[in-house]
Amino acid sequence: MLRVAVVGSGPSGCYTAQSLVQQDPEVRVDVLDRLPCPYGLVRYGVAPDHEKIKSLQNNLRSVLEHERVRFLGGVAVGPGGVPAARLRELYHAVVYCVGAATDRHLGIPGEDLPGSWSATEFVSWYSAHPDAADDGFVQGVRSAVVIGVGNVAVDVTRMLARGVTELAPTDMPQAALTSLAKSRVTDIHMVGRRGPSQARFTTKELRELGTLPGTAVLVDRREAGTDPAFLDPSGLPNAQRRNVEVLRGWADAPPAPEARRRIRLRFYLRPVELLERNGRVGAVRFERTAPDGDGGGGVRGTGRFEEIEAQLVLRSVGYRGVPLEGLPFDATTGTVPHRAGRVLRGEAAASGEYVSGWIKRGPTGVIGTNRPCAKETVASLLADAAELEQREVPSDPLPHLRAEGVEPVGWAGWCAIERAEADLGASLGRSVVKLPDWESLLAAARTAGA
Repeated sequence: MLRVAVVGSGPSGCYTAQSLVQQDPEVRVDVLDRLPCPYGLVRYGVAPDHEKIKSLQNNLRSVLEHERVRFLGGVAVGPGGVPAARLRELYHAVVYCVGAATDRHLGIPGEDLPGSWSATEFVSWYSAHPDAADDGFVQGVRSAVVIGVGNVAVDVTRMLARGVTELAPTDMPQAALTSLAKSRVTDIHMVGRRGPSQARFTTKELRELGTLPGTAVLVDRREAGTDPAFLDPSGLPNAQRRNVEVLRGWADAPPAPEARRRIRLRFYLRPVELLERNGRVGAVRFERTAPDGDGGGGVRGTGRFEEIEAQLVLRSVGYRGVPLEGLPFDATTGTVPHRAGRVLRGEAAASGEYVSGWIKRGPTGVIGTNRPCAKETVASLLADAAELEQREVPSDPLPHLRAEGVEPVGWAGWCAIERAEADLGASLGRSVVKLPDWESLLAAARTAGA
């Protein structure tokens, strides 16, 4: 019987487990996660007001409830947890589905000033990630700058502009909801260094900005028109053309003086420095860019500069994988070298070690992209199965994991967390409300054994 450990319970991990049990009628899969809660970025990365996307948890749940799949939360792999080498001794194969755990930096002066954060940190805060900074992100903030023009940038912009009426029905943690309800943010600038036709957001996400109550979306036609495709989008691929058409509509819209908040979509501005005011960030200095003329969407600096006031700066310029204990790592791509999912050590495939998801291919694609990615890795693993099964492993790795000093949170523990979050929401007059810290999550999980 093939025993496989899948490290990571987000979409890539769940799709890997699903593909394994569908293709091998006897395989046993343990899905390990550092957190006591499953679902990865579906729980801790999808915006709380995107209920339809969050409902994907129901599909992932069916995988983790499969009779030959076991969820083991609260199990860190690597320093401070179960050594990767020990994991290899306990399972015939280990598939790492750990995503891209950190964010990219701008590499400019002032980036570390108070009030300057990654969008990932802000998302973790309003998504109740137990490692999130407990900080008043919006306290004292009138103007915010979001650097980046992808879907995450749109998400954080929308959260800054949302009112408490729209956020209260979500599972947002109570402290974040209270903080955002007191927000005095009036201006949010979402800024890209290139033009509208190169923006990475999807049209559906972009259009949502125009539906926010009491909020005006502003586009400077002259600035956006630096992009020739903004003036005539007919030659663009459909996705980019739809984006440009939405932006053109906002550029032509009449003023909305009654709006309480303003979202300004800015283009052809490259951040060069975060400026300090009274011990924290107070403005962002940008260089104006322009198309470089090569036709590939590149830009060049113009030597002209502009400052935008901001007491909060959120950078949303991409995720990045981090090295894993005992595995090779390509620092350029932020991924583990592999061949069809098999981990490569030099030119040779490492026996029993595999990758799937962002740590395999980089932070690209949508949630559904993880499904074919997982199938490719599983095909490689099952092709190796006859060789892998020659090695003896314990009939049940769980006692051996406990011997390493960990006490996993099983599926019953996770269900207890779900009940506690439903109870918390009921006590607050809301629906489900997430528990925001390790102590409350683990305390809830322990009630499963009471």
